[in-house]
Amino acid sequence: MPGPIGIFDSGYGGLTVFREIEAQLPQYDYIYFGDNARAPYGARSFDTIYKYTLECVRHLFDMDCRLVILACNTASAKALRTIQQHDLPPLGPGYRVLGVIRPTTELVGRITHSGHVGVLATPGTVQSESYILEIHHFFPEVQVFQQACPMWVPLIENNEHEGPGADYFVEKCVQELLAQSTQIDAIILGCTHYPLLWDKIRSAVPGHIHLLAQGRIVADRLADYLIRHPEMDVLCGKNGQRTFFTTETPEVFDAKASHFYGKEIRSRHFEL
Repeated sequence: MPGPIGIFDSGYGGLTVFREIEAQLPQYDYIYFGDNARAPYGARSFDTIYKYTLECVRHLFDMDCRLVILACNTASAKALRTIQQHDLPPLGPGYRVLGVIRPTTELVGRITHSGHVGVLATPGTVQSESYILEIHHFFPEVQVFQQACPMWVPLIENNEHEGPGADYFVEKCVQELLAQSTQIDAIILGCTHYPLLWDKIRSAVPGHIHLLAQGRIVADRLADYLIRHPEMDVLCGKNGQRTFFTTETPEVFDAKASHFYGKEIRSRHFEL
């Protein structure tokens, strides 16, 4: 029997990806699962991130999701490959887990003309070097320059991202990235929180530089994936249903989540 598409994130940023997926594919059923009680994942070890991510993915499978999107850069960087290679094969071909890093890296090499690409991301994602590895896998000639932005997520999650105080931290990180190469002509926003800073980032980045946010790219690739894999598409329900789960208190989650999702959310608590 067809089930929902699962959308997982360790925090709130995955809702910016879900928002774009839902806009492009509104007919599908979705379950959003946020492990907010254990967030942030970024400072944790690879083993812990893998363990937590796999636990949540398995719960989504138990909720009849046969296709799960890791709408989280940290989980995509540090858990996705192991889950795909080690944990999915015993379940058979009817279960798939996809991430947010590969769709973006597949695209950026076709956008850059200089071959110099920048990445703005959290310290954990930068340290993982996942963007460097993935871009070099598809486009070995492209040079990748990374800049960690440790203050951006706290500003957003404390609802301070629209204030003038955020301008300083955005400008600082952008300039530190651009100082690494004068030839950067494409920048990946390597965190799903960062679309909430889009206007400030766009103002700080010269107009000739392309900015890439993950939400729309992932939505486009998911739509293409479902066309290319009808065997998975048939397993996805299409009744337009939306369900939200959080490991946090629902009232806390709902208040913050609306900023990322763009509309009101009514979530349910899930006890791990």
